[in-house]
This record gives sequence, C-alpha cells and structure tokens, in this order.
Amino acid sequence: MKKFVILGGGYGGLTIALNLLEKDLPPDTVLVMVDRSPFQGLKTEYYALASGTVAETHIRVAYPVDPRLIMTYGEVTEVDLDRKLVLFENQEPLHYDWLVIGLGCVDSYHGIEGAQEHSYSIQTFSQTRATYQRVNDVAPYGQVSIIGGGLSGVEMAAELRESRPDLNIRIIDRGSSILSAFPNKLQSFVRDWMTEHDIEMRSHVSLCRLDGGDLYNQDEVIRTDVTIWTAGIQPSPIVQKLNLDKDKQGRVLLNDCHQVPEYPEVYVVGDCASLPFSPSAQAAEAQGKQIAEVMQAIWKGETPRLGKIKLKGVLGSLGKKSGFGIMGKRTVMTGKIARALKSGVLWMSKHHFG
Repeated sequence: MKKFVILGGGYGGLTIALNLLEKDLPPDTVLVMVDRSPFQGLKTEYYALASGTVAETHIRVAYPVDPRLIMTYGEVTEVDLDRKLVLFENQEPLHYDWLVIGLGCVDSYHGIEGAQEHSYSIQTFSQTRATYQRVNDVAPYGQVSIIGGGLSGVEMAAELRESRPDLNIRIIDRGSSILSAFPNKLQSFVRDWMTEHDIEMRSHVSLCRLDGGDLYNQDEVIRTDVTIWTAGIQPSPIVQKLNLDKDKQGRVLLNDCHQVPEYPEVYVVGDCASLPFSPSAQAAEAQGKQIAEVMQAIWKGETPRLGKIKLKGVLGSLGKKSGFGIMGKRTVMTGKIARALKSGVLWMSKHHFG
C-alpha cells in the first residue's frame, strides 16, 4: 500500500485528513497521521487553559475514526527527504510516498539570555499544563509578567485577570503599544480595557537577560514571580534542520501547490510554511484544504487549479465577555459581538467545521 503521511494533527494536518476522507482515496493508498498526542489540542485556546478558566477536556478534539486513516503516536526526530523516511524516538522509521510536514512552531527567544530557562510557554499542550500549574500556584498579590503584547499575550493577560483577580498582571513589549500590528482604533479599545482591569502595560522595553524573577531591561531590573513568553515563534526544530530554501523567518519556501520544489511529493502546512501572511489556524486550515485539492487532482491525473487564499479576519478575546477583531482587511469589531463570533469559531473547530 502507498502511504500519504501527515506529520502533525494540528489545524492544517487535520484539515487535510478530513478533506481527503470526504473523497474517495485510491484503493492502494492509506492515510497515516502522526502526532505526539492522542487528540488535537485547540492551540488558539491554550491561553484559557493556562489561566485556569477552562478544563483541558474543553479544548481537546478527537481525531476521526476511519478505516482508511492510521493514527501513529510518537515523537518525530528527523525527516530524511532523500530516503522518504520519517525517523522517531524509540520507534521504527516510517516510509512515505507523499508527505505533509505540519509540525508547528516553538517559541523564539531572540537570543535573549536566560529567556528559555526562566519563562513559561503556551506553545504545546504539555507546556501549557506546566504554565497553568505554575501560574495558579502564585500567592495572592503576586506578579505575573507576560512578554509580548501581540494577540497571544493580550488574550493571556485578559483571561488570567478573569481567573485570578488577586494577581498583579503586566504585559511587557518592545514596541510602542500592545497589538501594534492592528489598527489604532482597536489598539485604543484594548488598552482602555486593560487599564480598566488593572493590567499594567510596559512598552519600549528591550529585555537583554532573564535570571529567575529578574527581567533585565538593560540596566533596569523588573521583578516578577512568573514570566510567560508570548514574544514570537519559529518553525519546529525538525524543519530548521532540513536543508531547504527558507524565508527570513526560517519557513520553507514552496511552489504554488504548497510543495517543496526539490521534493514535489512533500508538502508543508501551517507555521513551517512560507506564506504571504502571518501564521494562524485560519491560514493553516485554508492551506490544508488546498493541499487536499492538489492530491485529489494528482490521483485523478489532472492539473491542480488553486485560487488565492483569502483570510476572513482575526478575532481575539478579552475574557469571556468582550473581544476584538478585524473582519476582512479594515472592519474593526469590539465588545460582545466580537467575543460571540470567536466563541462560534471555537465551536466549529471542536466539531470539525470551518
């Protein structure tokens, strides 16, 4: 049997599997999906798990059960593109005929000394569990510092305020404002919300070192009990090791069909793929749908015809009652409606819609 192997059961990988299972697979082909976990974790909601406002079962999604899909659980250590092999820790290698690399990302520490050792992450399910434990062990009136004022940092701060009103919470960012990539109107709304809810915002902070609870802003020492890192991402180390052409962020350059040009049987989806927009669950799902279309065309002996990926917008939450977002390219939404829309998107993700 030929094997179509998907590394990573995240937003992109699972979308590919679901779309292929909706169609007729070639009779001599099976899907093999590889992940370290027996369920998909809804990564866009990890901030809520870390804060303690949802149980982890709330953001688990079961993988599909289908005789054409083989689930394999393990830790991938390397991909040998020339021999068409996926190598594992303590498992036999897996041969593939087609491969999708959707291994996600890890935190980027930007070369800051001690950042990895002295901060907590919300990148993986297990890291988020550890962050939840540490954050919720902080004594009343303790200090939590969130490094990075982007979408993840803002949502983490807001949810933690809802979970622990007794804590001192601050967001530290090297830019001039939280959510600096968003329109001014939206930035202003979120800053006002943070001020109203006693969340400190520190801008223009250039950290050079972390040492336990000491954050060094050049000569200034900022004290904290716990540090949560949300200040950027980079592709999986497995992808970083691949000798392929990449962009400045280390993401793999692809052709119009999302294939690695030198290895057209290999696709890259999600955070590891060089796309004309920032990594997101929405982008990974859109890309995953197109990869499934490409494979269906190849199996039918047809030429793939793909349209341009168009993202619908961005949604963020401020606790359970407020939120913000951009619909299309310019329409700013704030308040309860934006939060309700995000809840709807979460519902669709949990039920394999969207």
